[in-house]
Amino acid sequence: MNIRHAIVTAAFAGLLGTSIGQAAPAAENWENHCAKCHGADGKGQTKAGKKLHVKDYTDAKFQSETTDEHMITAINDGTKDKAGKETMKPYKGELTADEVKDLVAYIRKFKA
Repeated sequence: MNIRHAIVTAAFAGLLGTSIGQAAPAAENWENHCAKCHGADGKGQTKAGKKLHVKDYTDAKFQSETTDEHMITAINDGTKDKAGKETMKPYKGELTADEVKDLVAYIRKFKA
């Protein structure tokens, strides 16, 4: 293999690596998409969280009664209040399926 071929191969591998597997870490997605309402600690005691009456993710009862599937649906499809007003925007298409699963696992770590 000559040096030019090696450089082209390395450059291509680098480009390929940057376009595949670009899922953001769960903590980063939490900070960027969730913490404004749910709080950095998951308790929902932010101004927006209190207004929207978000759940306290540190609450053992919430954690035991809420399935992963329910959280995945809420993240993907968003949530609405009883009047049908959107309370959380949908993230389907903005987050990958793996990122959503990682967020659910991240939420599970808030359990007290």
